[in-house]
Amino acid sequence: MADQKNMRGPGPGGSPRGGFGKPKDLGGTLRKLMRYLGQYKARLCLVVVLLMVSSACTVGGSYLLKPLINDYILPGDFAGLARMLGVMGAVYATGAACSYGYSRIMVNVSQNTVARIRADLFAKMQKLPLQFFDTHTHGELMSRYTNDIENISEALNNSFGSLISCALNFTGTILMMIVLSPLLSCVTFAMLVVMLGVVKTIGSRSRRYFAAQQATLGQMNGYIEEMIEGQKVIKVFNHASAAQAGFDERNEAYRQNATRAQIYAGAMMPAMGNLSYINYALTCCLGGILSVVGGTFQLGDLAVFLNYSRQVSQPITQISQQVNTILSAVAGAERVFEVMETPPEKDEGKVKLVRVTQDQNGALAEAGYDTGEWAWKRPDGTLIPLRGDVRFDHVVFGYDSRKIVLHDISLYAKPGQKIAFVGSTGAGKTTITNLINRFYEINSGTITYDGIDVRHIEKDSLRHSLGIVLQDTHLFTGTVADNIRYGRLEATDEEVEAAARLAGADTFIRHLPHGYDTVLSDDGGNLSQGERQLLNIARAACANPPVLILDEATSSIDTRTERLIEKGMDRLMAGRTVFVIAHRLSTVRNSQAIMVLEQGNIIERGDHDDLIAQRGRYYQLYTGQVELD
Repeated sequence: MADQKNMRGPGPGGSPRGGFGKPKDLGGTLRKLMRYLGQYKARLCLVVVLLMVSSACTVGGSYLLKPLINDYILPGDFAGLARMLGVMGAVYATGAACSYGYSRIMVNVSQNTVARIRADLFAKMQKLPLQFFDTHTHGELMSRYTNDIENISEALNNSFGSLISCALNFTGTILMMIVLSPLLSCVTFAMLVVMLGVVKTIGSRSRRYFAAQQATLGQMNGYIEEMIEGQKVIKVFNHASAAQAGFDERNEAYRQNATRAQIYAGAMMPAMGNLSYINYALTCCLGGILSVVGGTFQLGDLAVFLNYSRQVSQPITQISQQVNTILSAVAGAERVFEVMETPPEKDEGKVKLVRVTQDQNGALAEAGYDTGEWAWKRPDGTLIPLRGDVRFDHVVFGYDSRKIVLHDISLYAKPGQKIAFVGSTGAGKTTITNLINRFYEINSGTITYDGIDVRHIEKDSLRHSLGIVLQDTHLFTGTVADNIRYGRLEATDEEVEAAARLAGADTFIRHLPHGYDTVLSDDGGNLSQGERQLLNIARAACANPPVLILDEATSSIDTRTERLIEKGMDRLMAGRTVFVIAHRLSTVRNSQAIMVLEQGNIIERGDHDDLIAQRGRYYQLYTGQVELD
């Protein structure tokens, strides 16, 4: 699979994570999000009520300035002034309490919602076919959990409530301004049109440059990650100058886009502030004239109107910012739902793998999980002992219809036989073993396991009966024992240690600081490649499968280590059907059958002596006349 690359963090300057991206289906994605929010209907209704009360207190608290000035300050009624101040304090306190309440509720709702989305996304990924992961990079998939879900969380935490609050405050403020003075309101509306034009112009350019900034940031981060991983190669080939030049180019592109994005983002508030001051000055002058000349427009009315004129521009700026965040969150949700809606791995198998015991007459009966041997259980209840007989009959396969990888492959492995595949890279060796596991579905032909078409076997049961040791090891964060036990989670400590001894790993494990309780991290970075592979082999031994697949299992182990574990590997393979893929031809000499593949065809087959006698491709490979590529 491809390496994890181009993971992006929060956008500088407070831009949405992953940059601004417009959703393709705004309505459809919002409906899917609302299905997640649906179970919190009561809380969301309470949030709306609290938002309405909070906005009413904000707008109404400002309006109380009118009677405060006209009825109490100007007449000199200080007792009434004290009562009115108490009323204003209660109104604003109520608004603050409502704001705190809806914020707490939205935090709880948003975190529960994104937790469910994250859990559903992870659960769905466990059901996706291997082909899905082959066609998506690690970084691309990880960004669903980081950038995209964090965008959703941010929007639900803050933007949802802020958008409603700003809309209510803006509507309430406009209505109160019209009630106070329709004439002065016209001046404010004219300035609002100008402000909206400024927001649209600056906002569109800001979004464009933030998107470019995030794109160049992703490129730069991916380049840095690649260069850090390849430091050894860079130093070996003395390419430090070229690497530096490549970084400088990407760093400069990021600097230019980030500078432009921050310039436009930083210009928004000053521009809106200055326009607000101009509106305030015009309103103040005209309002002063009306209060002096008209007589009906009192000083308290002017004070309230001026306060509203300062407030009316704030929701516009905040709404423009929140809309960007919400659209970015919806775009992220689209990417998350795109994965969730990917068709899962199909499994139409009905045959299950069960534990059985034999009575004195040889009859099979289903037993508990920890006792007996394995057998296939057909839907009609018939039990078939698991023997490990695998056969390919005229199998044709291609990862897509345009390129066939395997051409008319026929082979068989009887129980207990060791079958080896050799050939050049891309010949189809690993593909054959992937088909046994049904990681991919064949185009035509049949694959049978103990006489049962593998398409009729449940995939979990099929894979439970197969043990695989891959060339690329992967160790999980946890103890050495936990990593070995990954082959069979219910294995006891004694069984774990027995598996390690069988693989030849027990000696080095006991020399670790805490033996089997030594904690591994960073994919076993504190172990050598050979030690990591030994744990991989021990994991397969712990699973104790009837069929074993060794895909370049000893390629990462030096010759001395290979000799040390040879007997252990022989014990591991004893009595099992084994498929071996190896570049080291010395490891396949004792195979009952060796298949030589080239471009998806079996061009030679036989045991070692037969193939040497044929003096064909295998003979050339074995004698070094040609090399495996």
